[in-house]
Amino acid sequence: MYKIQKAEKLNENIYLMVVEAPRVARHCEPGQFVIVKIDETGERIPLTICDYDREAGTITIVFQPVGASTRKFAELKEGDAFRDFTGPLGCPSEFVKEDIESLKKKKILFVGGGVGAAPVYPQVKWLKEHGIDADVIIGSKNKDLLILEDEMRAVSGNYYPCTDDGSYGHAGMVTTMVEELVEQGNHYDVCIAIGPMIMMKFVCLLTKKLAIPTVVSMNPIMVDGTGMCGACRLLVGDEVKFACVDGPEFDGHLVDFDNAMKRQQMYKTQEGRALLKLQEGDTHHGGCGNCGGDN
Repeated sequence: MYKIQKAEKLNENIYLMVVEAPRVARHCEPGQFVIVKIDETGERIPLTICDYDREAGTITIVFQPVGASTRKFAELKEGDAFRDFTGPLGCPSEFVKEDIESLKKKKILFVGGGVGAAPVYPQVKWLKEHGIDADVIIGSKNKDLLILEDEMRAVSGNYYPCTDDGSYGHAGMVTTMVEELVEQGNHYDVCIAIGPMIMMKFVCLLTKKLAIPTVVSMNPIMVDGTGMCGACRLLVGDEVKFACVDGPEFDGHLVDFDNAMKRQQMYKTQEGRALLKLQEGDTHHGGCGNCGGDN
């Protein structure tokens, strides 16, 4: 069992929990995720690691209740526990493997939307710990839905909140903030975008026009987290990839977002899943056809 040390409601529909998971905390890196189960019959829920404390042996997760299991998560209190807390899974962020001195010469821009601020935070924090200041743009519908603002300000070079309704920070979409920064003379060597699929799509359309290499995290489409269910199958260039085992990060300018969003909608129904299985054959489940994902 994995005890919950802290349970906090960040806003009307986003929750933060600090969970005792020493083995995960020892080995995780920014960009990776965990699979969480509330009990023996609960669903496997993949959640990106928001923060970690190796010394305390804890992992911070942030989630938005959307289904039965995550709604049950929201009811848990400090002192309760999860049945399973498996990880770290997925590949770490690409920059973790880069030469630090070379990385210090790069100007990095992060763009997050909604709950996507949670996986942005550990990456920006890691960079800060290694002497690198990154610019951060975080968007939401209104001020009340922004999360982790104090934490983000503490680790970023510049923090730019955006609200669709103009109630706080930059009035407008995150893409208009990107355009404004570039028009002001800012040069970025790489952009990392994490958030709703539609947001990442339009960020990538813009950064491609601006010639800014862009990495996206496809964790929003993960379901099973092992490559068996086929939910996170996507096209990256002319290759079939799975967000949970090949990612979750990919070259955003190569991701077929329209295909991924269409699959995401189809996967929500039994009829849609059956049609995807028929259309995709052996590549539907993990690309191997032998993983037993239908059983």
